[in-house]
Amino acid sequence: MKKQLIKVILSCIVIAGGITSCKKSSSSSKTVSRGTGWKINAKEGGFQHNSSFKEQETGPGLVFVEGGTFTKGKVQDDVMHDWNNTPTQQHVQSFYMDETEVTNVMYMEYLDYLKNVYPPENPMYANIYKGALPDTLVWRNRLGFNETMTDNYLRHPAYAEYPVVGVNWIQAVQYSEWRTDRVNEALLEREGYLAKDAKYKALNGEVEGTFSTNAYLNKPGSVYNGQIDSLQGKQKRDSVPAYAKRSSGIILPEYRLPTETEWEYAAQALVGSREYNNYRGRKKYPWEGDYTRNGQRVGRGDQLANFKQGKGDYGGIAGWSDDGADITAEVKSYKPNDLGLYDMAGNVSEWVADVYRPIVDDEISDFNYYRGNIYQKAAIDKDGKVKVLRDDVVFDTLPNGKVVAVNLPGEIEMVAVDEQETYLRTNFSTSDNRGYRDGDASSSRFLDRFSDEEEKDKKKMYNAPKHRVERDSLGNIIREYDKSNNRTSLINDEVRVYKGGSWRDRAYWLDPAQRRYMPQYMATDYIGFRCAMSRVGSKAKTKNKTVRGKKSRKK
Repeated sequence: MKKQLIKVILSCIVIAGGITSCKKSSSSSKTVSRGTGWKINAKEGGFQHNSSFKEQETGPGLVFVEGGTFTKGKVQDDVMHDWNNTPTQQHVQSFYMDETEVTNVMYMEYLDYLKNVYPPENPMYANIYKGALPDTLVWRNRLGFNETMTDNYLRHPAYAEYPVVGVNWIQAVQYSEWRTDRVNEALLEREGYLAKDAKYKALNGEVEGTFSTNAYLNKPGSVYNGQIDSLQGKQKRDSVPAYAKRSSGIILPEYRLPTETEWEYAAQALVGSREYNNYRGRKKYPWEGDYTRNGQRVGRGDQLANFKQGKGDYGGIAGWSDDGADITAEVKSYKPNDLGLYDMAGNVSEWVADVYRPIVDDEISDFNYYRGNIYQKAAIDKDGKVKVLRDDVVFDTLPNGKVVAVNLPGEIEMVAVDEQETYLRTNFSTSDNRGYRDGDASSSRFLDRFSDEEEKDKKKMYNAPKHRVERDSLGNIIREYDKSNNRTSLINDEVRVYKGGSWRDRAYWLDPAQRRYMPQYMATDYIGFRCAMSRVGSKAKTKNKTVRGKKSRKK
């Protein structure tokens, strides 16, 4: 018996050793290139690759939205008869979207950062902070008393978790860029590429300059005004600076405004009405059903969003406020849709990235549709290196006279792509593609390449007013309003789409397919925004363990 027991134990050890060796060999095979047979991540050198990367980290405030195919636009009769949301079949790649609209407290954090890093007392920086300030005067009404909101809505803690308003499209884009840098700065600190609390040293003035994601990726030594080596984290070895790269898998893609297609797809949340690979009809609103009131037992009769229910009815009667608000409402006051996104109808309308056009050109693109591409590249200095704006601040004066910063100190200067990138390409031929096939010179039936600019301007497809704003030698603003009688449209390449109904709108505008437009430099008391982020890698978070089309075999 003892001999047999010993044999069994020995055989188990042998088998276990074999399994271990198999595991070792299989794990070691993962570090060998299938292309060359060379080792990957070898201590001796050679190709280094982040083989432990699993999937993109979900950024702060974001919710994952798995992409797919859907019908963009309305299929019901359009009572407005503006014919600008005819249905088209579109496919959206997976992306991330903010769980809620950007709130006052989130935007105040941005303003506080700008005020500390770029003190408005410094004449060179004065317009950075001023240009980012929301327009609180949007609350004023000639025949309404709203001064309480004018004075308190942005800054009072009672409104901290309410959506920020008075922000134009340009300011929303700049907030998104700032948020990208702050999130990636924190991630690099967490992963040991920056010293602990390095992000606060720039904020408190202990080091000059600040962090820019694009500058870090293109010219890392320039970050923090060239002082990044003094802020190295635990990744630094033997006094050699350690910089993360795109290939490190740490740096997240940029926060940005969602495209119109992404926003509408996320608002509809058709995944909640999916049956296998089909949708069970369409949703009129971001929730199930054809009505705006709650039909469930708990909260029956309450409105499912914050909107104007009728003339003079912004929130129901006293003692029975059926939507709980008369202006905006605190975020998360209503149930989320099936993707976990709040206030995709009501509360505030939201800016999206797209330039407005009445027709969606699905003949050219039915994948990640977006009108607004302006392709740029990093500027190169006379020494052949990426040009970083160390002390320069580039400003732009908007048509309404507001001054905004285009580039901040420490950022890379960007220029339009040129013939080096466009020559003999079939997918794009110019830097600015906002008017492609619908508004640019070659799209117009009046195209005459040999006529003068004034004649071309009169015959353009979208002949919107052109207001000029200039400054004299003393810095005073000179405004010239376009009084031409030849203008035929309000549409141009600076007009952006906004989506979703707001607290000022009737229920008709709660339909996710509805679309409206406004000049990108204007702000209102009913338009806010939320950010999105592209997903890199797999379409879905839950991966199938079997090869599609093949049955798995049990081993």
